[in-house]
Amino acid sequence: MSFFSKLKDRLTRSSSKIGQGLDDIVGEAPEVAPRTGTERAEPAPEPPAPTSVPQPAPDEKLQPAPTPAQQPQPERTGLVGRLFGRDNAPAEPRRELDDAMLEELEDMLIAADLGVDTALRVVSNIAEGRLGRKVSSSELKGWLAAEIERIMAPVARPLPLYPKKPQVVLVVGVNGSGKTTTIGKLASQFRAAGKSVVIAAGDTFRAAAVEQLQVWGDRAGVPVMKAAEGSDPASLAYDAMTRAEAESADLLMIDTAGRLQNRADLMEELAKIVRVIRKKDPSAPHNTLLVLDATTGQNALSQVETFRKLADVSGLVMTKLDGTARGGVLVALADKFGLPIHAIGVGEQIDDLDAFEPGDFARALVGA
Repeated sequence: MSFFSKLKDRLTRSSSKIGQGLDDIVGEAPEVAPRTGTERAEPAPEPPAPTSVPQPAPDEKLQPAPTPAQQPQPERTGLVGRLFGRDNAPAEPRRELDDAMLEELEDMLIAADLGVDTALRVVSNIAEGRLGRKVSSSELKGWLAAEIERIMAPVARPLPLYPKKPQVVLVVGVNGSGKTTTIGKLASQFRAAGKSVVIAAGDTFRAAAVEQLQVWGDRAGVPVMKAAEGSDPASLAYDAMTRAEAESADLLMIDTAGRLQNRADLMEELAKIVRVIRKKDPSAPHNTLLVLDATTGQNALSQVETFRKLADVSGLVMTKLDGTARGGVLVALADKFGLPIHAIGVGEQIDDLDAFEPGDFARALVGA
């Protein structure tokens, strides 16, 4: 199954919510009132008077009657009708695009976590030049997907790879966002692409995280550096850079402990890791990935703001899009911050993390 197929299949809560919302906004097409039997019936037209049939001349030959296949066929109107004969297909319900409909559309997009500012801007663009038209749900889905793709296209960029060795990738995020599995999947994918990778298990406070990284490392054939439980993660990061340099590794991926953005002490610890890394290489880290859990909704906005201040976030990875009705927050993040979105995840398997493709995401999100 392609990644887009999985995305469309697993992003069911969001796509169902938005797609069904658009169907509900347009509503059912008005039905034609049935005849009550009280209307006056029109008199049946009288049959035409019989006319004499002309007889052929004596030497004129009679032509055989045309077969049904030779009978002239009525012309189908419309391109679709001419191609497929679907002129008689039932028409989609339509509703006039007016202020009331636009207000309902705004409310629905805000509920889907696009955020107030983004929802208002999207609806305004959809309304431009279309007010007063009768529109269908399919048309609305197409316009909405196009607007979302327009917002997302500038930020859809894969993780850049540099000739610098090692390229240091620092991975940050709050507890439970999916940092460890994201590192494992990315490392496995880079290794499959022929890159040499070293992983540093910088979450020295959680033994389970180190064990999880070790499993991914073994699976991908990537070495995992670890330290004693409770040891200084900044010191481990420094040692990992030394090893990666000695082995001429292409990439060094450093895991960090999950931390809440409102814990000043933990955020300062992250800042210390960055300072120590820069003592070894002033240009490092070359990438700082913030892993976001899609189920957090609008809280992801505050996470981006805080982590950008302390860790100079260079790109985003969004996980758990398969388990939420709040995937629209990715649109709000793109609209507000413009940070590159390198990858999205829709499951736990190695191929459930892939590069972000804005058109696929937009269509899956709106159920188009």
